[in-house]
Amino acid sequence: MSARADKNADCPAYHGGHEYIADELSKLDLILKRQIHEFRSQLQEGNNHIHQHMFISHEEIDEMFREPVFDDASRPRIEALDGEIAELERRIADTVTRSEEQHVDLPLLRLARLFNLSKFEIQALLICLAPELRRKYDRIYAYLQDDITRKRPSVDLVLNLLSGSEEERWRLQQMFTPHGVLLQAGLLQPVDDPHSPSGCSALAQFLRIDPRIRDFIMGCSVLEPRLRGFIRLRSGNESSPFMVVDAGTSRLVSDLIAWRFADQSVPVRNLVIHLYGPEGVGKQSLALEQCRRLQCNLLYLDLTQLMAVETDCEEFLRLAFREAMLLQAPLYIHSVDALINDDVRGRMLSKMLARLVREYGWLTFCAGEKPWQPTGLLDDTVFKSFELPLPDFESRKQAWEINLTANGEPRDGDLVTQLASQFLLTPGQIRAAADSIKLERALGRKQGDGDNTGLLQACRNQSNQKLRDLAVKVESRYDWKDLILPDNKLDSLQQICDQVRQQYKVFSQWGFDRKLAYGKGLSALFSGPPGTGKTMAAQVIAAEVELDLYKIDLSTVISKYIGETERNLSQIFKEAETSNAILFFDEADALFGKRTEVNDAHDRYANIEVSYLLQKMEEYKGIVILASNFRVNMDEAFVRRIRFIIEFPFPDEESRRQIWKIHFPEQAPVADDIDYDLLAGHFTIPGGNIKNVILNAAFRAAKTDSPISMAHLLEGTRHEYEKIGKSWTDGTVTKLPAKQAAR
Repeated sequence: MSARADKNADCPAYHGGHEYIADELSKLDLILKRQIHEFRSQLQEGNNHIHQHMFISHEEIDEMFREPVFDDASRPRIEALDGEIAELERRIADTVTRSEEQHVDLPLLRLARLFNLSKFEIQALLICLAPELRRKYDRIYAYLQDDITRKRPSVDLVLNLLSGSEEERWRLQQMFTPHGVLLQAGLLQPVDDPHSPSGCSALAQFLRIDPRIRDFIMGCSVLEPRLRGFIRLRSGNESSPFMVVDAGTSRLVSDLIAWRFADQSVPVRNLVIHLYGPEGVGKQSLALEQCRRLQCNLLYLDLTQLMAVETDCEEFLRLAFREAMLLQAPLYIHSVDALINDDVRGRMLSKMLARLVREYGWLTFCAGEKPWQPTGLLDDTVFKSFELPLPDFESRKQAWEINLTANGEPRDGDLVTQLASQFLLTPGQIRAAADSIKLERALGRKQGDGDNTGLLQACRNQSNQKLRDLAVKVESRYDWKDLILPDNKLDSLQQICDQVRQQYKVFSQWGFDRKLAYGKGLSALFSGPPGTGKTMAAQVIAAEVELDLYKIDLSTVISKYIGETERNLSQIFKEAETSNAILFFDEADALFGKRTEVNDAHDRYANIEVSYLLQKMEEYKGIVILASNFRVNMDEAFVRRIRFIIEFPFPDEESRRQIWKIHFPEQAPVADDIDYDLLAGHFTIPGGNIKNVILNAAFRAAKTDSPISMAHLLEGTRHEYEKIGKSWTDGTVTKLPAKQAAR
């Protein structure tokens, strides 16, 4: 039974917000009847200027209320209406109390608590809500405003309906200024009268309820439509069981939230938690985990996307914060790094964000990749920044085990260990790599037993690809049989591969990680004459440990402008941290040369560059290979910090014989007259030049569609000698047997 059905019955609780709104509209009807009595009394007293523009008849209004609204004894009738209004207010209050005791949700009153609305502001909202629910209020408002076109309530009409005296009217008028909560929070929107001249009185300003607030009051949970494409509501129960979140940081965040909202003595309740670290490290998952504990949802906002589309972000940010308050869902601002840039727009948005946090933000998560300390902006807000670093080996291993098992992959401890050790991926990247393999299998692209090529490629695909903009990716097409070096050199190269595979055991399981503050990366120096196999060795290592190889173009690194070289190096090492690749600096003596005595400003600056490079190499945790033609040119400070130094010797005769043989592909047509002993014994050139000779000879043979012969090789050798400045007539030919020289 409705609370309106029997005035004398005990008021039960409302069944929902609609019953409460219906009672409030009944009270509004009584208030409107009272105002109509006042209006018609003025007409009866001879205020013809009111009547002369009337387009809605008294009879039509009476029909809407289903009774005559006015009689001659207006004062007694007004007093009776005042009594009915007071009685209905008491019954509504009693029913609201009962509803709250029974935890019945009344959205309008929940809105009032969220924005700390006064009784007057609630009634103003109801007056503007009424035409959205029942068409009769359009006519009634037009009737009271003496104009058929004025169907929306004006500030003047709201004050007439709700104020009792002129003094109260002046005081309540301040509620409709831009600084009042109704307009500032966008609960009500001012609407200009198209039929009124510009610059009309503020009292004539029309008011309408914001569509999102209307939907909220009526219990509709649709997200703010103006933010479509920028925000997404995520359930607190959505946190993926396959995402490994840093437990220590999660515990600290939970303790902070629990302390902040449990200590009732703290007057400032707003809390901003800044989470920073590489993309995919678990920042959003950590926020979702906190929402699960708070039993609420999370409102996700992509700031970068918003800034790219909207030139004026203030309105959209305000709507996002308001939406978070309406839903009581913490706001998660993705890519807050956009505010850190020291430009006009970044500073403006930072101040705007701070103001919105003060006005609306009860709990706000800001996420980015860089540290952030908004000094002077959030002084009246609790602000705490937490770093989520790249996961250690054990965390990566756990993430691989969880995701591979969840996707139905066979549990292979050795494979998990290899993936966790070889690829420095975030939990999000690990999940994406595992999911991509699941998709490949669903498409029928099943791998053979023991073949993990697809999974390894998925890991490389998830690695940071931005390094491609700073370096050249080198395809690793060589293996150990292509590398002709002395056994001790090959053993050193194999040790590099072994250390890459076993670094997880030494650093993580054996505890060396806690003993070393820096210098955990693997660095190697390959020195020797040009063409002796340094680049090939780097490719063999990359293929062996199944990592991408990136060759650094020194022309894009070294700059004559002060500070530019350091910036280039910093960017390279920063992107390389998450690229899971090997950095290869060819001809590195040009960049890593000996530091000199300071004789002028140029020498001083060059030494700064060298020192900076030393610092970045020690901080870097990946693999760096330096190649130099002249070992003597390397600064001793570098030598002390390099774990492997391998000298690539000029190949002896036996090594050259093997190099000549291995450079011919199996499918290449080769003549029987090739004398490998003669080639190795008479031409003292390294492997790089031998490769060029064979390639030139192959093209000469292809021109005549004949097999590659000794004559082609001799002509190719002569061409290579001329290219490197070595005279072909310096005795080389005269040492050949007569029949070969004649060719």
